[in-house]
Amino acid sequence: MSTDHSRVIAAMAAIPRARFLPDSVRDRAALDEPLPIGHGATNSQPWTVQFMLELLRVPEGATVLDVGSGSGWTTALLAHLVGAGGSVRGVEVVPELVAMGTESLSAFHLPWAEIVAADPDRVGAPDHGPFDRILVSADAGGVPEALETQLAAGGRMVLPAAGVMWVVDRDHEGWHREPVTGYRFAFVPLV
Repeated sequence: MSTDHSRVIAAMAAIPRARFLPDSVRDRAALDEPLPIGHGATNSQPWTVQFMLELLRVPEGATVLDVGSGSGWTTALLAHLVGAGGSVRGVEVVPELVAMGTESLSAFHLPWAEIVAADPDRVGAPDHGPFDRILVSADAGGVPEALETQLAAGGRMVLPAAGVMWVVDRDHEGWHREPVTGYRFAFVPLV
């Protein structure tokens, strides 16, 4: 069992999904399926979240961007992984989901994490980077260069694009994109 796997499993145990779901679907939190959170958005299925977080390889103390933070579950999981020495900035375009995520996140006393309104004219949070890790929980149709440029040297981004999961690493030579084969993923579109 890898260290990343163990850390992600511990984070998922410490930050229960149910707290980040609307009352109408909270009783289905243990199901391994995406659940609606309103406004055309979903809370991704736990297996997919675990898979993405393991691919992301989040170190303690990292600076992380969570794009499409939705109800805030992934933001809270990332905050657990980075610990108090790191920081997590969740960005979400739907104001009601920003409020929902912020409220849910506050129950876990993770002051190094926040969820803010996304700028609808800019992807990510370019004024707050660079980031050691970027998690994208919506499908942009391709790998946005605007997000790649927000990665720090040595950084990693995990995102779905056109139904395929991608890992993007940045080193001193540039960006390296690698599709994760053998799986197809369905995500809401990145808006």
